[in-house]
Amino acid sequence: MSASIYPLANPKGEKKLCEICQKPAKLQCTKCLVTFYCNLDHQQADWTSIHEKACPLLVSINTPVPSGTLSDQNHHHKETLKKQKCLIEMAHLEARKWVSMKRFQDVLPAALLFQHWIMRVYGSCTVELVPAYLLLAQANIGIGSLSQAQEYLSKAEWIVMKTADCSHTVLHQLHRTLGRLHAAMGKQASALTHFANDVYYAIEMFGLDSIVTSGGYFLMADVFLKQNKPDIAHSLYTEVAGSWHTHLCKLMDGISQSATQPDECFNFNRGFKC
Repeated sequence: MSASIYPLANPKGEKKLCEICQKPAKLQCTKCLVTFYCNLDHQQADWTSIHEKACPLLVSINTPVPSGTLSDQNHHHKETLKKQKCLIEMAHLEARKWVSMKRFQDVLPAALLFQHWIMRVYGSCTVELVPAYLLLAQANIGIGSLSQAQEYLSKAEWIVMKTADCSHTVLHQLHRTLGRLHAAMGKQASALTHFANDVYYAIEMFGLDSIVTSGGYFLMADVFLKQNKPDIAHSLYTEVAGSWHTHLCKLMDGISQSATQPDECFNFNRGFKC
C-alpha cells in the first residue's frame, strides 16, 4: 500500500506512547498493530520517513510463536532475529539517506526506529547505539535543537568512553558530529579540536587521501573562514578538491574498463556464446 497511509484505530488496553514524541498515543496503525501516534501529523511524518517501508516487516516480526515442536520455535526465533536485524539496517540506511538530503525532520523517525530496535536486539548500553545517537544529533543540529543534540551526543560519548576497543570509524564519526555541534554553537576553537580528531581517526581507518577524510578537512576549512583565516581555509579546500579529483578519476577509469570488457565470451570459430 504505497499510495496511501494505513488507517488508524484507537489503541486499547495498556497505555501506548507516540512513535515520534513519546507522549500518550491516541491512534494505532491497523496494519502492524505495534506503532502508535498522538496525532495524524506524527503519523504522516513517520510514514514519509520510514513506516511505509517498515510496516510490512513489523507485521512479519510480530507473528505469534508457533505452538509446534521446540525445533519449530527455535527456527521461528532465529528468523525473527534476522528480520529484526534487517529492520535495523533499513532504518539506518533511510536515516542516512535523509541526512544526505538535508531533510532533517525526516531523519528523526527513521533514526528513532533505528535506536529502538538496536536497544531491543543488542541492549541499552551497546556501542551499536552510537550511530543512532549520532544520526539523532545530526538531525537536531539541522533543525536547530542544539540542546537535544547535545543530549544525544553525551549518550554517545558515554558509551564510547566505556568501550575499550571502540573502532576508529565510530570515533571519527563521533568527533565529526561533536565538531558540527560546537560550530553551530559558535564554539569555533573546540569545533576545530573535534574536527582535527575526526581527521586523525579517519586517516587511521580510511587513509590520508580518502574522501571520508576530506570531509573533515572541509569542515575545518569552514571554521577557519569564520575565524577570518582564508589562507588556511583555501589550503584545506585545495586538499579536499585533490582528494575528490583522485576519487572521481578512479571511478571513471573503472567505468571505462568495464565498458571495454565484453559481458559474455564469444567463440568466433564456432559462432556461439560459451
